[in-house]
Amino acid sequence: MTIKRLETDLYPPIKAMLEAQGFTVKGEVKQCDVMAVRQDDILVVELKNTLNLTLILQAVERLALTDFVYIAVPADCAPLKKQQKSIIKLLRRLGLGLIVVAFVGEQAYVETLVSIGDYQPRKNTAKKQLVLNEFHQRQGDPELGGASSKGKKMTVYRQRMIRIAQYLEHHGATKAGVLAKAIDEPKAGNMLSSNLYHWFERISTGVYQLSRQGREEIQHWR
Repeated sequence: MTIKRLETDLYPPIKAMLEAQGFTVKGEVKQCDVMAVRQDDILVVELKNTLNLTLILQAVERLALTDFVYIAVPADCAPLKKQQKSIIKLLRRLGLGLIVVAFVGEQAYVETLVSIGDYQPRKNTAKKQLVLNEFHQRQGDPELGGASSKGKKMTVYRQRMIRIAQYLEHHGATKAGVLAKAIDEPKAGNMLSSNLYHWFERISTGVYQLSRQGREEIQHWR
């Protein structure tokens, strides 16, 4: 059974950790849950029993006071367990630190998951190129932004498949090489043979026609 922790349960172990680092620590200074001072350095920690947008917004506000702002939550809070990697990435981008407190019996263990420091996110060049290719190669703007991610979407690949299907609809069974030249689709042969959407039927070597499923489904995409 998971014990629901109060924000005040987090304070003693975090205070002890910061005092061990030479800070003087006080709770509830102005709007700050925890303020720690060491010479001219100020460190602020915002406490919550779960990780949510309210906590992150509070921490962002504290950046007006100091560059050293942390948020602290129980180690077993649900959002952190489900999306730890994404949360850490977000906090690093915002310049916020993350402290978690694990409670084991009467003991509390404090761990800093994200430290304050310069962060330069790594770019995924291959992924970026895939997105750019999809953007530039897509004909027109066939999808509404914000539409549900469920169901079939119009993609560059689907647009290419539709062109093949429409050619077969108008011209009947055709050799893949002839079709490829007619619609300027160099990969038509591979697309026909892989038949991802089950729109085509091979009636002889290299010759394809539109399947019954293909005839029905391309009506939807008109």
